[in-house]
Amino acid sequence: MMNLKEGMHVIYDLLLFIGMAIVYFTKTVVLTLIPRRYRAKSIKGEIALVTGGASGIGKLIAIRFAKLGAHVVVWDINKNGLAEVAEEIRKIGGKCWTYYCDIADKEEVYHTAKVVQIEVGNVSLLINNAGYVYGKTFMKLPDNEIEKTFKVNILSHYWITKSFLKDMMKNNHGHIVTIASVAGLLGIYNCTDYSATKFAAIGCHESLFTELKVHGYEGIHMTLVCPYLINTGMFNGVKPRLMPMLEPTYVAEEVVTGVLANETLIVLPNILRYLLPFKSLLPMKVSWALMYHILKGPQIMMTFKGRDSNHKDNNDNNSTTNYKDRCVR
Repeated sequence: MMNLKEGMHVIYDLLLFIGMAIVYFTKTVVLTLIPRRYRAKSIKGEIALVTGGASGIGKLIAIRFAKLGAHVVVWDINKNGLAEVAEEIRKIGGKCWTYYCDIADKEEVYHTAKVVQIEVGNVSLLINNAGYVYGKTFMKLPDNEIEKTFKVNILSHYWITKSFLKDMMKNNHGHIVTIASVAGLLGIYNCTDYSATKFAAIGCHESLFTELKVHGYEGIHMTLVCPYLINTGMFNGVKPRLMPMLEPTYVAEEVVTGVLANETLIVLPNILRYLLPFKSLLPMKVSWALMYHILKGPQIMMTFKGRDSNHKDNNDNNSTTNYKDRCVR
């Protein structure tokens, strides 16, 4: 049985929670009414690292950060793309450093991170954006492809974040962004490996957020991004039923705007934030009927072909390793 002292502590904690909930709900409502551009922070002079930044939304995010005055560092395995993004950023008067880095290789990540710290400085804005998808049903997934998907989509987050978090903690200043996916909130057909890594990325992000909060690092912000399918060629062949694929420019702008406003969660399109809870609220068979008969989720993923070999965001042929099937977001 709970004694009087323990009971008083429970009542105190409950009242404290209610008070904090009222404050936070009020703050959320007020901030929602204020346009994000009026509560945006400055990132001028910040060193921003974008993985997979030579193409797709990574490239667009890198260019947008450069326009806002950040010193941009781009990691990728696409050598031609690295040269192109550097040229575009320098044309608009921005500062950019590019590095060829296979983030699936832990030792290469640690080495490249040290080079960045020496040549550029301490990264204070980290965008874990690079992603990979193979797109086959469970029994058709080669073991090496499963391993590659996990190395790129989640294990790399540990090596990259560990490389720069120490300095963020020392200064109690920084921002970490995890580009996950709606596939990390809902299992997707043809994506047992991809969805698993995105679920893991969300779990890692939320756990790290908890650790930083508990230990008082209020100056380190974290933003989790869960977008729907993006029209970058990564999910070539997929034709959604009820809503079109998201355009890369829209996603990149929403990510940058959300980061500037220190938003903790960005779900795109926003309506999915309110629909996804039904996955847990509805009976399992009802959820399946909704997915199969209305959204046609499995059916649209059956036409998945992977990135078009002629797509402009493909990796170049100069890479020392064969990445012709790798799809960088």
